[in-house]
Amino acid sequence: MPDVFVHPQGICDSTDIGSGTRIWAFAHVMEGARIGKDCNLGENVFVEGGAVLGNHVTVKNGVAIWDLVTVEDFVFLGPSCVFTNDRVPRSHPEYRTGPEGWEPTRVETGTTIGANATIVCGTTLGRWSFIAAGAVVTRDVAAHALMVGNPARQIGWICECGRRLPDSLRCECGHAYRLDEGTLVRS
Repeated sequence: MPDVFVHPQGICDSTDIGSGTRIWAFAHVMEGARIGKDCNLGENVFVEGGAVLGNHVTVKNGVAIWDLVTVEDFVFLGPSCVFTNDRVPRSHPEYRTGPEGWEPTRVETGTTIGANATIVCGTTLGRWSFIAAGAVVTRDVAAHALMVGNPARQIGWICECGRRLPDSLRCECGHAYRLDEGTLVRS
């Protein structure tokens, strides 16, 4: 894979890695994983074979991305954030669900997930949403929503630039938004 950096202590079994991507020490990308261009996977990152990462994704240290997790472009995954893919995990063979019981998770373009946040499977995190450090997401998240707590609840709106929006929905960066039937859209 030309233009892909894999640290000597990193493992990359996939051949579907975009140019400019960097895979650092003790990271493991399994065969079948798809990773876009210009991504950065920190130390101790694990990407399972059925996971998909878009372009320009930053994955900080200690993150595991399991089968059926799809991460779109320009997403930031903070240190040690957690994804699940089974709502009722069991080790006993009589009760294990296996892949047929797993639920997909989608992280849409521009989303930020803070350090140690947990994303329960079967959820979609809307475009440009912001999941605060330590939050536990158990249901879908609206685009541009700022989510905090356990379980995560919305406390405001976030601009594409990452700043919290004031009540006017006009960001200091110059972007302006409006609510359209409960959905935040750029004006």
